[in-house]
Amino acid sequence: MKGWEPMPHDDARSVIAEGRAALGIELGSTRIKAVLTTPDGVVLASGAHAWENDLVDGVWTYPLDAVRTGLAACVTDLHADVTRRHGETLRRVATLGLSAMMHGYLALDADGELLVPFRTWRNTSTGPAAAELTEALSFNVPLRWSVAHLYQAVLDDEPHLSRLASLTTLAGWVHTQLTGRTVLGVGDASGVFPVDPATRDYDAAMLARVDELLEARRPGLRLRPLLPDVLVAGQEAGRLSEAGAAMLDPSGTLEPGARLCPPEGDAGTGMVATQAVAPRTGNVSVGTSIFAMVVLERPLARVHHELDVVTTPVGDLVAMVHCNNGASEVGAWAAVFGRFAEALGHPTEADAVFGALLAEAADAEADAGGVLAYNNLSGEPITGLDAGRPLVARTPGADFTLGNLVRAQLHGAFATLSVGMRVLEAEGVEVDTLFAHGGMFRTAGVAQRLLAAAVGAPVAVAATASEGGPWGMALLAAYLDAADEQSLGEFLATRVFADAAAEVVEPDPDDVAGYAAYLERWTAGLALQRTAVEVMDR
Repeated sequence: MKGWEPMPHDDARSVIAEGRAALGIELGSTRIKAVLTTPDGVVLASGAHAWENDLVDGVWTYPLDAVRTGLAACVTDLHADVTRRHGETLRRVATLGLSAMMHGYLALDADGELLVPFRTWRNTSTGPAAAELTEALSFNVPLRWSVAHLYQAVLDDEPHLSRLASLTTLAGWVHTQLTGRTVLGVGDASGVFPVDPATRDYDAAMLARVDELLEARRPGLRLRPLLPDVLVAGQEAGRLSEAGAAMLDPSGTLEPGARLCPPEGDAGTGMVATQAVAPRTGNVSVGTSIFAMVVLERPLARVHHELDVVTTPVGDLVAMVHCNNGASEVGAWAAVFGRFAEALGHPTEADAVFGALLAEAADAEADAGGVLAYNNLSGEPITGLDAGRPLVARTPGADFTLGNLVRAQLHGAFATLSVGMRVLEAEGVEVDTLFAHGGMFRTAGVAQRLLAAAVGAPVAVAATASEGGPWGMALLAAYLDAADEQSLGEFLATRVFADAAAEVVEPDPDDVAGYAAYLERWTAGLALQRTAVEVMDR
């Protein structure tokens, strides 16, 4: 793949020294990561910083101070990697792009100060608002969308509304700090409020309907003045200011002046990183959350609570199956087994532990031997869960082996996704191949094979699978210099993925049958989750 092919050392140094590189930064759920590339997407260096959300007074959040310190730590790590790999100092970049986990609610006053703690996509407290908006608009408004958070605040008559001047996403907030401009990329904006694919902007008729609802409950409050402006991929979204450069790099090494592309959500960057921006293409992102994106050939026939309608970074309609809970529970079990190895006197790298567990799962029974795993750390709207309690359950006669336990965990991570994908299939939506990306795919083969069984479609994994979003954001930044000549699809096809190679796995009939049996038992056992929520304290 072009994005990861070796580059002559002198060429890499000249791209960095001459300030021609593109920089993509993504604030994910567990890591903030930066990827530096050439204008054609060849990776030059990367940096990362680990962080975690907090549950404060029942709200999943990240403090904005943690955003600032995390970005600076990530860029510091990037500087070190540039020096280590190329013997150069990164002083300036040509283009820059910022992405983050989508949705949620950042409510600001007229001075840009945060009014309530950042409410992330993980919060599921907006049920009444989402239901009322969905009915009023005849359009599925998920619990995590920004407009659902706003309308729930209106229903609850929250005090901060009297000072509310604007709202945005995490990517939008950081972009404003870097440039002074209040904008969103259309993909991220489509998780704030429904977007009209004809105008590539918020849907005007739906805005008017929401204003009617707001007027009835809070006279004088209008939605559109609160929202960031919408831009599409290829449009310049500002320049890195002196204050923005200092925020990213308090050492003062990184200079201002870089051109920024529109800030995007992690769903859009995943689509770009997998070249899934054309109809009948799609991708699956596996991380703290798990979601599938399928580019539509036509609008959906009806509203489904399991399917969100969002857009690509250029504004084309996408059906999104978003699950709040992804691979975190698999990672937790891997950490337990890693500690067990350490206790036995055999400390082992995390990737090696994970690889060994996946190898056990590969040889396990196709239906996990009767073992069930529920990975719900938080609520899950698709399955109607307001909160989560991770569980492993089995009957006394189940074959409780290490392989079956791990396979059950992997099946459990994909189960909610497959529920949504079956709804999409019933709508007549077809997809030729799903491209998978995320850290789970650093270990070749097993997770990819089981995902193919879960979604009933070929699954491809490319060399960039473990990097995904930040690399996709760097590509969107680099696209700024090609947008006058090529569409985003053409840019990706001819300049980034022209020599791409990916491993494609077809669904195995035995895996498909075993997974179907697992999913039937798993679905019947969802009552266990509801009971656990009732009887177990947080």
